[in-house]
Amino acid sequence: MPMHEAKPAMGALNVPPPPPSAVAATALAQNRLLLALEAILEPLITVLTLWFLVLLMEGELDSKWLVASIVAFALSFPGKSLLRAPPDRVAVNILLAWGWTAGLMLALGFATGHIYDFSAPIVVHWLWFTPATQLVAHWALRLAAPHLVRLQGPPLRAVVVGMNEQGCSLADRITSQPYAGIEMVGFFDDRTPDRIFGHERHRMLGRISEIATFVKRNRVQLIYLSLPMASQPRIKELLDALKDTTASVYFVPDMFVTDLIQGKTDAVCGLPVISVCETPFRGPAGVLKRIEDIVLASLILVLISPILAAIALAVKFTSPGPVIFRQRRYGLDGEEILVYKFRSMRVTEDGDKIVQARKDDDRITPLGRILRKTSMDELPQFINVLQGRMSIVGPRPHAVAHNEMYRGLIKSYMVRHKVKPGITGWAQVNGFRGETESLDKMEGRIRCDLDYLRNWSLRLDLYIIARTVRLVFKDASAY
Repeated sequence: MPMHEAKPAMGALNVPPPPPSAVAATALAQNRLLLALEAILEPLITVLTLWFLVLLMEGELDSKWLVASIVAFALSFPGKSLLRAPPDRVAVNILLAWGWTAGLMLALGFATGHIYDFSAPIVVHWLWFTPATQLVAHWALRLAAPHLVRLQGPPLRAVVVGMNEQGCSLADRITSQPYAGIEMVGFFDDRTPDRIFGHERHRMLGRISEIATFVKRNRVQLIYLSLPMASQPRIKELLDALKDTTASVYFVPDMFVTDLIQGKTDAVCGLPVISVCETPFRGPAGVLKRIEDIVLASLILVLISPILAAIALAVKFTSPGPVIFRQRRYGLDGEEILVYKFRSMRVTEDGDKIVQARKDDDRITPLGRILRKTSMDELPQFINVLQGRMSIVGPRPHAVAHNEMYRGLIKSYMVRHKVKPGITGWAQVNGFRGETESLDKMEGRIRCDLDYLRNWSLRLDLYIIARTVRLVFKDASAY
């Protein structure tokens, strides 16, 4: 809409101003009920199903069941937000989360010997009844969500100041979220339409100088300032004008100048800052990740120790050379580490120039071809995990020579080294396992690695491990 059409639009939306109590709410308050329900849903169902089974089979709740309820609630809280997730993802998330909770409780019970204090039929029924009930509860909440949003009152009306990339992205998200409780009214900007990003799909309401009058006349409760950081004088002038309104004002940082990795607010010596590129493994998340690696790597090494011995003997007696191939890779923060693999080639390249293995590569031994196709050549890397050099799940480490080549060709390539490299990763279960014979394929792998850094969770790690086991027996892309 051209700029000169802004005033008629204002008149068309002219309604009496709302009472002060109505505009005191914020967008967060509008969907707080749904957020709280999603956080408590799975933990509550976990406890209620246990109580139901105990009362049904034993007739009363004694202290041991109450203690088990508290532990189960603590392990499963908070539940994940799944309202907008597709049904298959809801099912997978519930099963992974419940598998983690139930697995820890069973392990704790066997380790302490208290598992024998509990009724086996109740425990067995609880293991299948809980995830089934959680699925039904999530389905019921999804059906009830629109009614719960309406019960909280009419949606809050919002305008965005600055029709730029981050402003349009915010508007798109608001309009695409059915449970946000926000009505996107339009934009204010001083530029002409030909200089405005996304003017074809969003409504222009007027110039920035007109916003205070518009807000007071048209029941606008939320104002999002999406102006460049260089526009400080204009922002100050606008904030002064908005002091005569009751609208809540939010600043949308101009952060689209870079690719955010774990972007979040923080404080340094009391001064607020916004992280642009950060590892997901700070604080408790880092401790949890390390515990996951130690527990799973130790368990896996114990289980596969006969396989390791058999492969070592086979490599030793089928071709000359060392059993274990040690290659320099980049690890956490770009520091060089030594990564272990069963030797699968007749050569052990680790220089300034390394040729990636290709299909029908004559450097690969007959046994090595089998090891590489099944990924069994990577099994010694579980020792790297116990050493703390690697993680079970993370971006796959590349040879130092490949790192030096690709870091100059692919933007944000080195950001993947903000976490420990992994035996498997998000890229490997999404079609980027094995040879990357083109720059496009390597760029796809890096995109997946960065997505992993943005979205890490323990559930995601377990999902990747499960997908990896499945792919090992199906995928033929590794040579």
